[in-house]
Amino acid sequence: MSHDHASGAHDHGVATAPERSLKWALLLTGTFLIAEVIGGLLTNSLALLSDAAHMFTDAAALAIALVAIRIGKRAADARRTFGYARFEILAAAFNAVLLFLVAIYILWEAIDRFRSPPPIQSTGMMVIAVLGLIINVISMRLLSAGSKKSLNVKGAYLEVWSDMLGSVGVLIAGLIIQFTGWRPIDPIVAVLIGFWVLPRTWVLLKDSLNILLEGVPSGLVVADIEAEMRTVPGVHDLHVWAVTSGKALLTAHVVRDTAVGGTDAEVLATVRERLETRFDLHHTTLQLEHVACSTTACQLLDEAPGHAEHA
Repeated sequence: MSHDHASGAHDHGVATAPERSLKWALLLTGTFLIAEVIGGLLTNSLALLSDAAHMFTDAAALAIALVAIRIGKRAADARRTFGYARFEILAAAFNAVLLFLVAIYILWEAIDRFRSPPPIQSTGMMVIAVLGLIINVISMRLLSAGSKKSLNVKGAYLEVWSDMLGSVGVLIAGLIIQFTGWRPIDPIVAVLIGFWVLPRTWVLLKDSLNILLEGVPSGLVVADIEAEMRTVPGVHDLHVWAVTSGKALLTAHVVRDTAVGGTDAEVLATVRERLETRFDLHHTTLQLEHVACSTTACQLLDEAPGHAEHA
């Protein structure tokens, strides 16, 4: 059996770049949240309250993401042999669910506002929207790089991104109310914000659930991996999954092809090299067999007595 992976030591005393960015974004968002909630109540704007609700989920998402990173950096132990990295995926899924709940609340509240639009103080509404927009843009810049590598940070980034759209929408609604007096634009903007964010929230939730269910990571196709591996030996009982964002793993039984020259170690090294080069898979566990085990013995959920399946 061959086990190969790239490993790196974590420095638990030093904050990573995503962690520092999350801290600054949380500070900015949390500070402005209080002002936005008060402003939404004073101006009586649902669009502004919708933006404030998103700002609250921003702060919650950023705080959860920070906790997830701290927990995820814990070393593996006897109970968690893969460590705690998957906690980041749980945080991403939680943030997606939180966004869905906020969207449902805003849609429900908007129905009542359509029936009876209340008076709105458009000037104060626009001032707060501009300040919120500035905070969101700064936070997005801080989180942009990390969102490409981590679903956890991506979840926080989407929260801030949706709130940035909310600030733009609130500003537009305030301008329309200021110059036309047409108050239904306020709940309309609130609803549009919700519908704009929901598809992206669904993608985040789907990606998170795929990892939690140990599905094949995005961008990888099992049939392609199997075809590449079969060019050297035979292969069966192939599994590909991810512990967290960007950390894919592979296990497989490799059947030695006697027509292929080289030692057992050389054959396994060739397979590992192809997996790394073509599929960027660096954490692989391969069991070499000179005679293929029976189909029954190799089933993950139906193991034959005495056959230990490794994951």
